[in-house]
Amino acid sequence: MTTVAADAFTRGRARASVSVAPALAVAAFASIGAGAIHAAAIGVHSEHHQAVITFTVIAAAQIGWGALAPAFPGRLSVLAGAAANAGIFAGWVLAKTEGISFIDGLEATEDVQFADGVAATLAAVAVLGAVVAVWRGLRPTSLGHSALVISALVTALVAVPAMVSAGSHAHAGGHDEADAASGEGHHATGATETDATTTAIVPPKPYDPTKPIDLGGVPGVTPEQQARAENLIAISLIRLPKFSDPAVAEANGFRSIGDAATGDEHYVNTAYMNDGRELDPDYPESLVYQPDGAGGKKLAAAMYMAEPGTTLETVPDVGGTLTQWHIHNNLCFTDQGRVGGLSSGDGSCRPPLVEGPKTPMIHVWIQPHPCGPFAALEGIGSGQIAEGETRLCDAAHGGH
Repeated sequence: MTTVAADAFTRGRARASVSVAPALAVAAFASIGAGAIHAAAIGVHSEHHQAVITFTVIAAAQIGWGALAPAFPGRLSVLAGAAANAGIFAGWVLAKTEGISFIDGLEATEDVQFADGVAATLAAVAVLGAVVAVWRGLRPTSLGHSALVISALVTALVAVPAMVSAGSHAHAGGHDEADAASGEGHHATGATETDATTTAIVPPKPYDPTKPIDLGGVPGVTPEQQARAENLIAISLIRLPKFSDPAVAEANGFRSIGDAATGDEHYVNTAYMNDGRELDPDYPESLVYQPDGAGGKKLAAAMYMAEPGTTLETVPDVGGTLTQWHIHNNLCFTDQGRVGGLSSGDGSCRPPLVEGPKTPMIHVWIQPHPCGPFAALEGIGSGQIAEGETRLCDAAHGGH
């Protein structure tokens, strides 16, 4: 009976333990914790589609590897997890110091906050744990369930508060800054307190250019302002489609600034920027195309620019509060006229990039838009409206 009892006790202990390299167990739990924090941060970045995809992929990779690594502790799989977490950590450092210009929502730098700091630390721990496990030959040790539970609890005690914090993470370009920004983006520098609102001057309503144009019913807009705004839409709808083919636009001197990854690609004609014409659909300073994902592009809007030297305080009155001019104050360009990144905190561009013109501009859409015919764009660059104005409907509706 004693032998039988001893055998049963031994088998019970075996069932109550798991053979895994201790360093790998630490790495796995740390990776899962970091992934959970990134998953919690997805919602707060919801207005930036590219950022949502990025955080989703990161969360899935970290959680997935953390769950599978102890069960399949091969050298290559463990090193792959270390490499993934190292890349994620490096991306975090880049986002904090330089910004990631090719991911909408992560292009502006921001201070380290509790949630992302914990996630980065856990990713670093995952890298160190995985490397140590490989260095020691992935020698497994029988770990009791109690040891695993304690490890899980420690990870949870660190990760859960960070997950909660991630839900209110104040990120550059988030809801708070979006309220203070205008135009094409959410990271305006120099935005004032008076800009900070998502309440539209014009009640936002979907814009369908196939229906009769009617911008009436807005308090404070004179009949003359309404007529000018409606006429600008009408003439743009009639004349602008001659540039529907990007090849035709290029033949007329338009060149892409290389921002197709944002979902809206701008073509600019520098010869039209100082030709004495304003708000002329036969000579638009910029055209906006929407890539269809299959190699084609659909003409979506004109981006009219004022004459050089014009400021937000001296722009022509088109439609009163129906229309809104904006500038771009933090875009940097290559010498070929393509967007190369964002300016630093002091507004300067890192050589060889140069600052772009801060000429006021206004969009007129010839395609349906949920925020009206003059809605500004979301994108990798930021914009600014005149001091004291309320931002018109744009990013508050999640894009177009």
